[in-house]
Amino acid sequence: MPNVASWMLLAREGDSGFMLYVLLGGMFALFGFVFLIVLLAYGPLWFQAYMSQAGVSLFELIGMSFRQVNSRVIVKAKIMASQSGLSIDRKDGISTKRLEAHYLAGGNVMAVMHAIIAAQRAQIALDFDRAAAIDLAGRDVVEAVRTSVSPKVIDCPDPRRSGKSTLSAIAKNGIELRVRAKVTVRTALEQLIGGATEETVIARVGECIISAIGSSATHTLVLENPDLITRAVLDRNLDAQTAYAIVSIDIADIDVGENIGARLQNDQAEADTRVARAKAEQRRAEAVATEQENKAKVVLNRAKLVLAEAEVPKSMAHAFRSGSLHAQGNGQTPGATKPPE
Repeated sequence: MPNVASWMLLAREGDSGFMLYVLLGGMFALFGFVFLIVLLAYGPLWFQAYMSQAGVSLFELIGMSFRQVNSRVIVKAKIMASQSGLSIDRKDGISTKRLEAHYLAGGNVMAVMHAIIAAQRAQIALDFDRAAAIDLAGRDVVEAVRTSVSPKVIDCPDPRRSGKSTLSAIAKNGIELRVRAKVTVRTALEQLIGGATEETVIARVGECIISAIGSSATHTLVLENPDLITRAVLDRNLDAQTAYAIVSIDIADIDVGENIGARLQNDQAEADTRVARAKAEQRRAEAVATEQENKAKVVLNRAKLVLAEAEVPKSMAHAFRSGSLHAQGNGQTPGATKPPE
């Protein structure tokens, strides 16, 4: 009997060990299956980052999926930064966390990286924070760096914005000049955030060109020396508080327009003539009115005279009735009875 009980106890202990082994094997199998899925999903991307020394771990790739970040974009940006010699230090460099933050803020990570690499190649000071701020501000950071390296030419005026192909300015002698200018600018990255756009530069240049021509004594002086305009414009520091730095201003074309001064003088003479005619007509009307008033006064005085003459018979009748009417010459009252002798 003791031998049978011992065998039964050993059998039970063997079943418990077997169940433990089965449970551990299932856990290892599940872990291996999950690891295989993760490896298939993120392995190639992690291996690419590892071989490129981009500094992106497998756990960071998994975390990007939970944060809904495009891990391929982040890895590609880190690889570009690493291969270009940029700092990818986690504290001061272009770290994965900073790239994820810019991506989640709605920025264009690849555009920022292209701009930073292009600026580095051109030896232009542009760090990640400034490039990210320019991108989030709605500016094309790649175009800004490209314009800094290769200046672009702006038409003044711009027909696409104003619908006009030339600027109209009048010299002191009244002759109109129609001018078209070319403004060469490059992007000022340090003033791009908050700086004025191309419209402001075009407006300032156009205003100064008109002012320079207007201060010229004659139009022939401007035609002989167009550089007088450009020197006057460049001396006014028109690119202040703008996103661009003016490299040069060139007068592309100057045409002689109308004689605005003569036309204005003619219009002024016609206006003076109309004013003089109006004043003469006013004086004539006033004279006619005065004449009519005098005629009315004559008629009124005649009426008063007739009324006065009508009072004479009344007064004589009253005098006869009252006996106060005396004849002149003999001192007797006409009609009075002579006293008896």
